[in-house]
Amino acid sequence: MKIFLVLLFLLASSASLYAQPGYIEVTAPGNRQLKMAVAPPHSVDVSPDSASSGIASAVIAFDMNLSGLVAAEIHPEQPAAKGFPLVAVDFVPWLSAGFDMLVRSEYSLKNGRLTIEFRLFDVINRKLITAKRYLGGAKDLRRISHSFADEILLALTGEKGPFTTRIAYVSTQTGNKEIYVMDWDGYNPLPLTKNGSINLNPAFSPDGREIIFTSYKRRNPDLYRRSLSNTAEVAVSRRKGLNITGKWSPDGSKIAVALSKDGDTEIYTLDKDGSHPTRLTINPALDLYPSWSPDGKQLAFVSDRLGKPQVFVMNADGSGVRRLTISGSYNVNPSWSPKGDRIAYSRMTGGDFSIFTITPDGSSDTQLTFDGSNENPSWSADGRFISFSSRRSSGGGVYVMRADGTGQTKVSQGKGKHSQPVWSAR
Repeated sequence: MKIFLVLLFLLASSASLYAQPGYIEVTAPGNRQLKMAVAPPHSVDVSPDSASSGIASAVIAFDMNLSGLVAAEIHPEQPAAKGFPLVAVDFVPWLSAGFDMLVRSEYSLKNGRLTIEFRLFDVINRKLITAKRYLGGAKDLRRISHSFADEILLALTGEKGPFTTRIAYVSTQTGNKEIYVMDWDGYNPLPLTKNGSINLNPAFSPDGREIIFTSYKRRNPDLYRRSLSNTAEVAVSRRKGLNITGKWSPDGSKIAVALSKDGDTEIYTLDKDGSHPTRLTINPALDLYPSWSPDGKQLAFVSDRLGKPQVFVMNADGSGVRRLTISGSYNVNPSWSPKGDRIAYSRMTGGDFSIFTITPDGSSDTQLTFDGSNENPSWSADGRFISFSSRRSSGGGVYVMRADGTGQTKVSQGKGKHSQPVWSAR
């Protein structure tokens, strides 16, 4: 349901709280982690909905903790104020508890219609930082809360968070490999395919409204496209052989895909309707897993042309092929950061896979995961986070971590195996 934003104001906080004028980097190495208190929302109704109150504060605290803040749902003792005016804050209890920031909110839920206002305060300087009021349905509360978490990061860092985005993934909970989509934190999982076959490698369109995926529903790995708003699955490429690992170009006009229609598995580009195939790689080796640079000028891909799978980079017309990964004998699943500064990929290490990131020039090759076997990295729209699939002793599924490898958190829920996550755009 559409959420209507009816109030917006953003106030710059003072330099004593922020590491830079106006903004901070909440995950900057070496910086003291800022502490945020998230008070449960206050209801203005005669009969408050306590469940709604708990959802809002839990969502914001979860989002902020993964961002690198230390956020807690907490409400220190302080004098009650008539009508709970959001501006009239007694900052002393929050200061005494060691908090730098405070989120307070007030809501009304009548006949299924929700009105909620959030405010973020600078506790140290006793100032309002930002505030928003939202209107929506009762079932929109989680999304509304994620929206304000996005605004918190905008106010603190100058860039919105990715918390209203979604993750598509492969799940076996029905016994077949079907494509699902969920909120970034694992809530509201919904099946997108129900064809009872094998469905793999989902990829979002740049506007987040469509996905492409490979399905064996006609006994061949064919590439399909479907909107998230209906169930029609339209064939994009049903060429002989493999039609796999498709990825949209950043402008949405083309799809890069691995095809084996001519014998070898090579990287091609197609128009988004599947027409006009253009072959980019010409090599007897296996070439697949294309990933576009954010400016659409280059593609990372996997090739075993040197004997073992490695990540390569080429221009979008197939020229200028160069090897990217030097270390490791088995490197796959490249995913280009939306900022263009790093490429995440999976490397086999001691029989399992680990997630690494590397710069496009091949430097700063950095291992991020060390527990279990981890594959299929995918960046959030703001480049702050990476989703990935993992098999580990503490439980397998879809995980999310900060771009430096910290904060690894399982987000997928439900029975079955969950893998091949891909993050949507905003």
